Amino acid sequence: MSAVLAPAAAAASSEQMAAAGLRAFVRIAQAWGLTVDEQLCLLGQPPRSTFFAWRKHPERAALPRDTLERLSNLLGIYKSLQILLPDPQAADAWVRKPNAAALFGGRSALQHMLGGNVSDLNLVRRYLDSVRGGGWS
Repeated sequence: MSAVLAPAAAAASSEQMAAAGLRAFVRIAQAWGLTVDEQLCLLGQPPRSTFFAWRKHPERAALPRDTLERLSNLLGIYKSLQILLPDPQAADAWVRKPNAAALFGGRSALQHMLGGNVSDLNLVRRYLDSVRGGGWS
């Protein structure tokens, strides 16, 4: 009988993680001063009605795998910035500042992330993780 309950428990856990991720994203979007269009792009361009439903009832959101991956990257980026730049205002402002690193070519990390692909988010996350570890040049 426990084998029958396991998938239901896993689904509930997945829904709870999705809801927590969405709630965290709302706070990050506010801290970074993201417009609705920027938020939509970062989340993979869900329909506006879906996006607002997710925001209103995150506990009911059935998120696609792509959106979950995007949220994971965004939360990782936020966490890395909080570690690298302990001043919360500096950490939040970093995403919009021009960046001289070769990856960005003078553009901001946000401009790079708004390329629309999940790989754009992943690359920024890997860059920050590398900087935290003393790598990346």
